[in-house]
Amino acid sequence: MNGEGARVQTRTGLGPALAIAAFILLSHATFLRLPFFWDELGQFVPAALDIFQHGQWVPRSTVPNVHPPGVMAYLAGVWLIAGYSIAATRLAMLALAAAGAVVTERLAARMGLPPAAAALAAGFLAISPLFFAQSMMAELDMPAMVFSSLALLLFLEDRVVPAALVCTVLVLVKETGIVAPAVFGAWLWFTDRRRKALWFCLPIPPLLVWLAVLRHSTGHLFGNAAFTEYNVWYPLHPVRLALAMLRRLYYLFAGSGHWVGTIAVALALRRGRLFHTRAWGVAASLAAAHVLVVSALGGAVLERYLLPVLPVLYAAFAGALWQYASRWRFVSVTALGAALVAANFINPPYPFPWENNLAFTDFVTLHAEAARYLEAAFPKQKIVATFPLSSALIRPEFGYVRHPLHVREIYDFRASNVAPLAHEDVAAVVLYSSTWDPLGIMHNPRWTAFLHKYYGYQPPVVPDDFRVLLGAQPVARWTRRGQWIEIWGR
Repeated sequence: MNGEGARVQTRTGLGPALAIAAFILLSHATFLRLPFFWDELGQFVPAALDIFQHGQWVPRSTVPNVHPPGVMAYLAGVWLIAGYSIAATRLAMLALAAAGAVVTERLAARMGLPPAAAALAAGFLAISPLFFAQSMMAELDMPAMVFSSLALLLFLEDRVVPAALVCTVLVLVKETGIVAPAVFGAWLWFTDRRRKALWFCLPIPPLLVWLAVLRHSTGHLFGNAAFTEYNVWYPLHPVRLALAMLRRLYYLFAGSGHWVGTIAVALALRRGRLFHTRAWGVAASLAAAHVLVVSALGGAVLERYLLPVLPVLYAAFAGALWQYASRWRFVSVTALGAALVAANFINPPYPFPWENNLAFTDFVTLHAEAARYLEAAFPKQKIVATFPLSSALIRPEFGYVRHPLHVREIYDFRASNVAPLAHEDVAAVVLYSSTWDPLGIMHNPRWTAFLHKYYGYQPPVVPDDFRVLLGAQPVARWTRRGQWIEIWGR
């Protein structure tokens, strides 16, 4: 397809993309005041507040780490204009997500998809459970997806300097974004455009400056030693690395109905020429490099790290499905779309991070109810809780309490952490479901032995043990769609 044809397709497809962007904004209206969740309140919102309130670019109210301050500075800028609020934060993130939908449509069109198929790619992204949940959250991976996709679009349009500038923004959003300029520079270098390839060295100095600032402020190149160990060295164990890779491949090509698109892509590769272009070669190499990096780095193996790959993945699905005859196209598109929508509300039959779909809103709602009860019933007494509730009860700006409570945080509820509480003036202990496990996998001794060997897993004490260890009794309990939270009073 020539450049003029691509520009025509982009113009004709912009209307649907803007409609999808509007859907992203409007469909999250009921969540705008939802209190912050997990890493939002554990890392990113506190770091942004440090910039907003004190001008501290290296966090002081939370543990500093290697993540650059790009998103936190963006939020601080929004709060400077609109004032600090949860709603302003969620709207700021949704604005980026809406821009990501528009970029995804333009990217799909530039990669050779007809306008309807390009709009379909953006539509798949908008309704996918991981993106839908993450699009409202103050975290790094959705913004990284936006700038990674924009850089790819500009690179495919041969706008090298703008692409390099966007890559610079990308690495200041998340450090793993360095993959994009490395891939783009390699493509130019090995196609004898070496002078232009040097532009993609531009993101390196800002990232090095940030690391130098971290080193100077904390004494550690990546912010702290524990973060470095867990996210750089710990994942490289062969068993953990292999399982991380398998988990990545499953999520991308099978989970949430993705198998429908995967079959279509496999057939398209065999029968057609859609994917046999330079544009798809660049996109595929970028996606593959990103998957490899986030599999080798990051001890938590969270699916949200895959967000920068989703625009390319859904463009591939949409393009391949568009190759079907009209009847099979309708059936397959409907099946994949229905599976994606359903996956927002229906949990998989195995443990997964709550943030992968709207289950995280149930988690937050339960914890907000428990926090209100604790604030009324135990306003001054010592409360034992684990993260993230422990942080939620201490800082009112996270949306759970009006006044800080007296919290004794423990890492988890293994026996070695619970036993010392018997000698403390603890008034209440808060327990909650931290894992979705409808099949009882976490009660299988072989599986837990495997987790203990390779991941250091220790089973928590059972609730009845609190009667013995602490002389505590259950005083309140809430449940919501298979999740629960309960308070034991001493």
